[in-house]
Amino acid sequence: MPGTNLTREEAQTRAALLDVTSYDIALDLTTGPETFASTTTIAFTCSQPGAATFADLVDATVHEITLNGVSLDPATSYADSRIALPDLAADNVLVVKADCTYSHTGEGLHRFVDPADDRVYTYTQFEVPDARRVFTTFEQPDLKSAFTFHVTAPEGWTVVSNSPSPEPVSRGDGKARWDFEPTKRMSTYITALIAGEYHEVQDVYEGKHGQIPLGHYCRQSLVPYLDREEIVKLTKQGFAFFEDAFDYPYPFGKYDQLYVPEYNMGAMENAGAVTLRDEYLPRSRQPRSFYDFRCSVILHEMAHMWFGDLVTMKWWDDLWLNESFAEWACYHAQVQATEFTDAWTGFANARKLTGYRQDQLPTTHPIAADNYDLQAVEVNFDMITYAKGASVLKQLVAWVGLEPFLTGLRAYFKEFEYANSEFADLLRHLEAASGRELQGWAQEWLQTAGVNTLAPEFTLADDGSYSAFAVRQSAHADHPTLRRHRIGIGVYDKDAEGRLVRRDSFEIDVQGELTEVPQLAGVKQPDLLLLNEGDLAYAKIRLDERSLATALSSLSELDDSLARALIWGATWDMTRDAEMSATDFVSLVLANIGAETDSWGVTRIPTFAAQAVNRFSAPDKRAALKDRWESGLKALLDQAAPGSDHQLTFARQYAAAAHSEQALADLKGLLDGSLGYDGLEVDQDLRWVFLTGLAAAGAAGEAEIAAELERDNTISGQEHAAAARAAQPTAEAKAQAWESVVVRTDVANETARSIVLSFQRSGQETVLAPYVEKYFAAADTLWDHLGTHRASTVLEYIFPMPLASEELLARAEAWLESSPAEPAAKRYVREGRDEVARALAAQRKDAE
Repeated sequence: MPGTNLTREEAQTRAALLDVTSYDIALDLTTGPETFASTTTIAFTCSQPGAATFADLVDATVHEITLNGVSLDPATSYADSRIALPDLAADNVLVVKADCTYSHTGEGLHRFVDPADDRVYTYTQFEVPDARRVFTTFEQPDLKSAFTFHVTAPEGWTVVSNSPSPEPVSRGDGKARWDFEPTKRMSTYITALIAGEYHEVQDVYEGKHGQIPLGHYCRQSLVPYLDREEIVKLTKQGFAFFEDAFDYPYPFGKYDQLYVPEYNMGAMENAGAVTLRDEYLPRSRQPRSFYDFRCSVILHEMAHMWFGDLVTMKWWDDLWLNESFAEWACYHAQVQATEFTDAWTGFANARKLTGYRQDQLPTTHPIAADNYDLQAVEVNFDMITYAKGASVLKQLVAWVGLEPFLTGLRAYFKEFEYANSEFADLLRHLEAASGRELQGWAQEWLQTAGVNTLAPEFTLADDGSYSAFAVRQSAHADHPTLRRHRIGIGVYDKDAEGRLVRRDSFEIDVQGELTEVPQLAGVKQPDLLLLNEGDLAYAKIRLDERSLATALSSLSELDDSLARALIWGATWDMTRDAEMSATDFVSLVLANIGAETDSWGVTRIPTFAAQAVNRFSAPDKRAALKDRWESGLKALLDQAAPGSDHQLTFARQYAAAAHSEQALADLKGLLDGSLGYDGLEVDQDLRWVFLTGLAAAGAAGEAEIAAELERDNTISGQEHAAAARAAQPTAEAKAQAWESVVVRTDVANETARSIVLSFQRSGQETVLAPYVEKYFAAADTLWDHLGTHRASTVLEYIFPMPLASEELLARAEAWLESSPAEPAAKRYVREGRDEVARALAAQRKDAE
């Protein structure tokens, strides 16, 4: 629908015309399970009386529209998700009465019935443009206003919004009304309503600016898993850190964190009412990396209270700044204020690599993307915005200094409190605080795309010392910008016991194509030379031949976890770039992952090795490499310390790799208890991992899945069962899965996502072959058929990667040339096509 795709130009025109005084929103959640009643009263001024504009409302049945006391006919005034507002006065009041639709897609007001106990839960998710699915809005971030909510809901429910929850007033018919106080001025997308039979506990943070009430909410069936003490500790640590660092009191009174079901994202920074995936309250054992990431999410959303909520971008062009800042701030706070002091190592092992991958796709874009309309915003919500943006801000902090950076931030918050700004405003404050000129830096890093590669280039003297040494910088031909980098260089030697010990390290500035390093002239060549020591720069690095050989033989002998993370990242990049064989990368992982100490390294790197086995290995060598990977994981599992993260990770990976008779027998034994490991509790989630491994190999079917679902009749159980069914290598299973996620639109978003992620599996090429043409046929219209969130997930993850071939490459290219699909849909196919080309190149390398 064109009306849902607001353009930047339309938003600028409307912002120049209007100032929104207030919203008064009455919602009745007792009218039935499909729709709810929504009455919105908006008071606003118009700078040009007599002008016309429009308000936004999506997927609604409109009953009445009144503008300044004059009734407008909904049949003619409401079309294409817009309400036409003609002949405006200087002061205006718009009243819209409508029935709006509950969502099962995680957009707007999502409604969920818990299969564990039939209790009802609702919550809103409004970013980017979905407040207009719940009430009538001027849906753009720079039309801030105060919002007053009135909510009618069943008595006994918990109702939470941006303002503190009032005492409900009973109506005497089993229903009650909650009348909230007006909010501070904020954008529509950070307003929120969470209502249902939620469990609630309260705590208080005593800060230097006074008390902040802390609420924690979850489904009743998850109460045993609400680790309140840990969450409260992290929340208090975050507030103590940010209030001091930003020198600005928390602006929104109370702070609620609500763990909600079937959530599309990790979390959302609704002002004073943060919503988070309730998977962050795990019912089964998780590795430390899980809790590390949960901590980063909690701190990320808290940072947004200042950067994003208090001060908000004028338009979504500065989405990157909103998310990149919160991403940098959460890792910085983790290191400074929590037990996760090695968070930047985890960032290097996991998050940063997603930024490198995204930045090498043909759909890459500058960090400061040209978000000319809402559809562009939706598809640019990616790891360039998050991971690359945070990496570049980390470099900016190094460039200007932490204290000048914070000084600039503090002045920025005070100037733009409860208002809107642009990146130029922040840059002005950072320049004033640091004394540095930053326009050139911004142009170089924010307005160009692509990642640079830094490689050592040297000559050796007869005595084995460097006679000359330089760092060569290169860039992809499509994105040829060469940037300024501040990097460390580390020099490592093997000692008598075979350990890799740092001999020296220093920092240099890299600029242009070749940067001489006079500090290394005459220095004996080390066993390992590492560029970007300390991970200051956002750049791919290369290892010279000697250093790579040292890494392959002795990576686990290197004590520094961050240095190891850089080598893991470099070797994975080289594998993806067909400069290192998949077989060598798998060998590196099997030889060294058992001794890895970083929690993210332990859990994430084996997933890269599995990709190398299944996607990047030469087809005629793949069966042997699969056997080696499976047996190697079994050996790692056997050797892992009881109760360790290594043991849990290797058990999960073994289940995913299992294909031999012995491995499948092991999975069955782990399920029925005839095989066990000290310290490995086969809890419910691990049972699903083992059963899905069996199902994917054709060694378990519907009877076993149904029996396990009966044992675990929860929404998690239903999602796991859906994934296990989709994993089966049968035509019937694939047809049912395809129908559920591509044809039907009524399957809940998280269940559909579970199916999508389980559908395409290596080793099932025969049964998947018919879905190549089905995919391209569906991709023509999927964006309109499924909507943004569902379509993007399906298009990305049901792309037929296991069938990578020259024929698939040609088919994708032909589709891209001829398809009438939306540009946003073509983006995901273009990325899939690029991954096919990358896989084929890697396979050729592995065949050498």
